[in-house]
Amino acid sequence: MRKKISIGIIAISMLLNAQAQQKNTSPEQGKFKPTDESLKQYQYPEWFRDAKFGIWSHWGPQAVPRQGDWYARGMYLQGNDQNKYHVAHYGPPSKFGYKDIIPLWKAEKWNPEQLMALYKKAGAKYFVSMGSHHDMFFLWNSKIHRWNSVKMGPKKDVVGLWQKAAKKEGLRFGISEHLAASFNWFQPSHGADKTGPFAGVPYDGHDPQYSDLYHLPADSSNIKEWLTNNPAWHKKWLTYVTELIDNYHPDLLYSDSKVPFEEYGRKMVAHYYNQDLAKNKGKLEAVYTPKEPSEGKWAQDVERGVLDSISPFPWQTDTSIGDWYYRTGQRYKSTNEIAQLLIDVVSKNGNLLINVVQTPEGDLEPDVIKIVTELGEWTKTYGEGIYATRPWKVYGEGPSTIKSNQKKGDFGGLADTRDYQATDIRYTTKGGNLFAFCMSMPEKEIKMELLGKNSKYLEKPIHSVTLLGSKEKLDWTQTDDALLIKKPKNYPAWAVTGFKIEFKK
Repeated sequence: MRKKISIGIIAISMLLNAQAQQKNTSPEQGKFKPTDESLKQYQYPEWFRDAKFGIWSHWGPQAVPRQGDWYARGMYLQGNDQNKYHVAHYGPPSKFGYKDIIPLWKAEKWNPEQLMALYKKAGAKYFVSMGSHHDMFFLWNSKIHRWNSVKMGPKKDVVGLWQKAAKKEGLRFGISEHLAASFNWFQPSHGADKTGPFAGVPYDGHDPQYSDLYHLPADSSNIKEWLTNNPAWHKKWLTYVTELIDNYHPDLLYSDSKVPFEEYGRKMVAHYYNQDLAKNKGKLEAVYTPKEPSEGKWAQDVERGVLDSISPFPWQTDTSIGDWYYRTGQRYKSTNEIAQLLIDVVSKNGNLLINVVQTPEGDLEPDVIKIVTELGEWTKTYGEGIYATRPWKVYGEGPSTIKSNQKKGDFGGLADTRDYQATDIRYTTKGGNLFAFCMSMPEKEIKMELLGKNSKYLEKPIHSVTLLGSKEKLDWTQTDDALLIKKPKNYPAWAVTGFKIEFKK
C-alpha cells in the first residue's frame, strides 16, 4: 500500500512539474505576445549584424542515394529520375520505401569537431544544423517522435553534437526546421505506380503504422499548396518545433517557409524570443529567419537569391555550394563566386548562410575542402571590410546595379550567382572608414565614380587608400568625377579585392 501511495505521489508531482514547465514556456508569459504588434518590439542582436557569414549543414538520410535534394519525395514519383534510380538500386517503393533508406544512413565518417574547426578558419561566425527536412526525420533527440537520429540511422544526437562543436569553437549556433511543408510534401508516399508490374500496389506511406513518418492522407484540394491548411497538423508542427527550441535554445532558428500557420507560427516566434530572454537574463540574442518580409519582427531569409537594394532590416541569403544534398557529379560554386555573393549581400545589410555539402558518410570531398580552405584565406585578408560593417549610403555601382542587367532568383530577389564586370563595385563602412570591393579583376585602373570630389555621397576629401592585405603603396587620384586607383604590380589573383578608404579629419 505504501508503495502504491508513493508511486501516486510521484506521478502527481511529475504532472504538476510538467504543468508548471508548460506554463513557464507559454508565449503569453513573457515580453513577446503572439501578435504582429508585439513582435515588432524585436531588436536585432549585434552578434547577427556583425557576423555576416554562416555555414549550414543541410544533411540527413536523403544524402544516402547520392541523388540530390528532395529524394524522399522524388523516389515516389514514377518516372522521376530519382524514382528510376531508386527502383534500379533498391527496388520499387511498394517494397522498399524511404523508411528503409533511413537505416542506411550511418554517418560513419562524420567528425563535427574537425569540420567546425575548418568552418571557423573559413571565416564563419555562426553555424546552422539541419533539425529536420521535409522527410520528417529528426536529427535531434526527440521524446515525441520515434523517427530520429538517436534511435535510428547514426544513433547520434546530430543537432546536439553540432552544437557542442560550435560552442567549442566560439561560433553562434542555429537550427533549421523544414517541417511545416512536410505534411503536403510527403503525400506522394501514399500513392502507387500507375503502370508496370507494381501498378496499383500501395507505397509504404499508405500503411497506417508509418503515418508518424509519412503523415495521414491529405485533402486532395490542398495537396499542391506548400503549407497545409489542416489545423490538426498546425498544432503538431508547433509541438515539434517547441521541443526543438526547448531542447537546444538555438541562437538562430530558420523556417523553410513564411512564418507557418498564422497564430501557431506567431506563438512559436513569441515563445522562441521569450525563452531566449530568460536564457540570457533579459538580453535578446535570438534570430528567427523565415522567408517573409520582416517589418522588424525577424530577419527575412531569401533562398538562392539576394535583395536588390539596402534593406532597413538585417536579413539573410541562404544558398548552397552545390545541390542541397549530396549528388554525384554536381558542380560546386567557386571560392570567387562565394566571395562575390558574400560582398553583395553584406553591402545590402544582409548575412550569407551557405550549405557546405557533406557526403552521406559525413565528411567532405577534397574539392569542397579546397573551396572552404581558400575561402578562409580570402576572408582572413578582406575580413576587415566585411565583419561588423554596416551598409554605406549606396550599396554599389557598375553594370550589375542596372535593373535590366539583373537576373531574377529562383525564389525571389536576384540570382545568387551572377557575372560581374571590372567596373562593378560594392561598398561597406565601419568606424568612419569606407571599404570598396572590386567584384571582378580590374584591367589597368580601378574607377569608383561615387567617390569623386563632387560626389553627393562624400562629406570629406579622401585622405588615404590602401589595398587590404597589401603593404604596397598605391597610386591614386581623387578627381571631381571619380576615385582613380592605378592597379599595382603585385595585385592579388582573387576576383574580389577590397580597398580601405580613409577620410581627412
